Amino acid sequence: MNYKVYLYIICFMLSLYSISSIDFKRILKPDKDIESKLLILFLSLSIGYLVTNFIEEFLALTKLF
Repeated sequence: MNYKVYLYIICFMLSLYSISSIDFKRILKPDKDIESKLLILFLSLSIGYLVTNFIEEFLALTKLF
């Protein structure tokens, strides 16, 4: 189970890196910097969680580890 923590961290960092390229300041109201940063954080956490669970289920179904 130790690999799952590392997998969460890697997927979170990759999703944070990829989501940070989206300019949420254009989508949200002006002067909402804190809200846009929180949105980026929550989106990257949720995407990292989903990707990690997908990879874990895929490895369990194929019985690679």
